[in-house]
Amino acid sequence: MVSTTESKPQNPYLEMLRPEIADMDLALPAASALLASYLLAGAFPPLIPFIIAVIGGYAAITSSYVFNDCCDIDIDEINLPNRPLPSSKISKYHALSYSLFLAIIASVVALYLNPESFVILIMAVVTISIYSVVAKRMTFLSFVPVGIAYGLVPIGIWLAFDPAGILLDVQDSVMADLMVGVPDSVILPVPAIFLGIMMCVTDWGFTLSGVARDVEGDRAKGAPTFPVTFGIPTTSKLVTLCWIAGIIASLIIGWTAHLGLIFFAGATLAGAWMLTQSFDFIKNPMPERGGRLFLQGSRYRGVMFGSLIVDVVLSTISAGYVSLLW
Repeated sequence: MVSTTESKPQNPYLEMLRPEIADMDLALPAASALLASYLLAGAFPPLIPFIIAVIGGYAAITSSYVFNDCCDIDIDEINLPNRPLPSSKISKYHALSYSLFLAIIASVVALYLNPESFVILIMAVVTISIYSVVAKRMTFLSFVPVGIAYGLVPIGIWLAFDPAGILLDVQDSVMADLMVGVPDSVILPVPAIFLGIMMCVTDWGFTLSGVARDVEGDRAKGAPTFPVTFGIPTTSKLVTLCWIAGIIASLIIGWTAHLGLIFFAGATLAGAWMLTQSFDFIKNPMPERGGRLFLQGSRYRGVMFGSLIVDVVLSTISAGYVSLLW
């Protein structure tokens, strides 16, 4: 995980949340909750739990951003000196407290919705912490735990609306009021599995693009990241492979979930655009091009998840209208 762009004249606490990629960070939990409820019961999730889940998912994601900034102050002093921590707009103590606050919000939400979601959250937090504290300074494979952690995010959201039935008693009166349907015997349906795979693999490409941009600071501070170890040209090829695999996984989500034309049109067009950007990175394997691809990866995922949301919303409304006619 890396920072996004140079600092902008805004509140440092807001800046640490990466507002440049907020579309992706909000669309992911929203799409996961909507798709889980749609496949479970053909209905919208309850409004309040849905809003709470989106807030909790966003808090979990952004908490990791802030914590990563706390671990990368020395590197950001070279790569992004105007960001809040290296520029002393905020102290490391306050940033760590901020990260903990966001993590507590995510934990309370997860525990409220489903203890299974809380277990997934803990797994994700431990995994991303391994990256920030240990892996980035030790191995060129440090991007691997980042993708795994973010691949767990949609799984945790999914379980909030379609429990696996392992830790949650489906007859529990409190949780029964939150669920839109009765959980089936499947621990995790195929679309949910591929949603996690898609997030994991695309996040490898997403993260490696940003790490390519930050190669100067990583090299100076002895962080053996993939671009430092193998060079940006090789990194650009791996990034492209990650995006190809992720885009294929996104189409499998649509196929296994029986989504409609809106999703496939949005996912296909956005995927084709993303691949053209990735191939351009291969042609121009420069740090700044990796930085642009990093942000473009957020736009792709925002559009793809947005297409999924629109498709599910319209399908749910249509199904409800048909049932009223009958």
